[in-house]
Amino acid sequence: MPRQQQSNRNPVNGKTIKAVDLFCGAGGLTHGLEKAGVDVGLGVDLDPACEYPFSANNKAEFLLKSVEELTAEDFAPVFEGSDLTLLAGCAPCQPFSTYSQSWASPSDKRWNLLRQFARLVEEVKPDLVTMENVPRLEKQRVFHDFVAELEDEGFHVFSKVVKCADYGVPQSRQRLVLLASKLGPIELIKPTRKPERYKTVREAIESLPPLKAGEICACDPLHQASALSPLNLKRIRASKPGGSWKDWKDDLVADCHKKGSGKTYPSVYGRMSWDEPSPTMTTQYYGFGNGRFGHPDQDRAISLREGAILQSFPRNYKFAPKNAEIYFKVVGRLIGNAVPVKLGEAIGKSIVRHVAEHEEAQERVA
Repeated sequence: MPRQQQSNRNPVNGKTIKAVDLFCGAGGLTHGLEKAGVDVGLGVDLDPACEYPFSANNKAEFLLKSVEELTAEDFAPVFEGSDLTLLAGCAPCQPFSTYSQSWASPSDKRWNLLRQFARLVEEVKPDLVTMENVPRLEKQRVFHDFVAELEDEGFHVFSKVVKCADYGVPQSRQRLVLLASKLGPIELIKPTRKPERYKTVREAIESLPPLKAGEICACDPLHQASALSPLNLKRIRASKPGGSWKDWKDDLVADCHKKGSGKTYPSVYGRMSWDEPSPTMTTQYYGFGNGRFGHPDQDRAISLREGAILQSFPRNYKFAPKNAEIYFKVVGRLIGNAVPVKLGEAIGKSIVRHVAEHEEAQERVA
């Protein structure tokens, strides 16, 4: 990894905030932090598929490495000479997600990733910490242990479950956001949008070129939609925006949904509504049968690009090299697992504001 140079990009009252993004994925959090004025020097992830989108769209270096193998030495060239340091990240949330096929036990190796995050905080000793994850994590002992360890290290800790739509994400996603600072009490900025002004599916994706199922847009290879079987084509044509398979005639309903247990899955095989935020993007949002991921009026599931936009990635965000083959499962995973860029920006703005207020208070005392 090349030696990092101190950056004077977007200093806050003369102070630069240098960050490392753990579990960086495709770069959603990094992109949002950079837009807010935080200088992200490094992104770390174990998934090699993350390297291209992270590096192609962000100024930070990428390190392919397990968080479990990181040591303070990996951070030294990034943080050297920095005024303030930030350790950021979103540990994989599958063990805590309501979308998991089964509830993962504490023995699941992924639970340990948050403990590794705490270990690195203790070893690296940053000035600021932020973490984003699923709301369900808030009730787990591993999270309370993490907060306690931060407090033992001298951090003031803030955490809250927030609606991403409150910060301009055109999606009903809710996330647990943690902010911690050694400078003093810190909190997330107030919502930038009220419910009546939430960004809708229409505002986000209506202007994209129309597609048929299985088609690829000539002007944007990421704007491609999964093919549909003849049966699923009949199903989507019978589907209503905001509805589900319960709107269909009996001959279209899958056998599993006719059973009593199937009635607990009302949101699959549905279309999105134009004038509401989208449902939460998952790693399989490109499949019509995986949720309410049908396009509002075109007979197909939403495209890979549409899912990225609903995650608030810029429309020109690159997820694969030019002329490279695009794999739905790979790109869908990168996009579905990402921190929404607009949420990352809100986190970054909260940190920048906090540092500015601290510096102003210090100047008044002096």
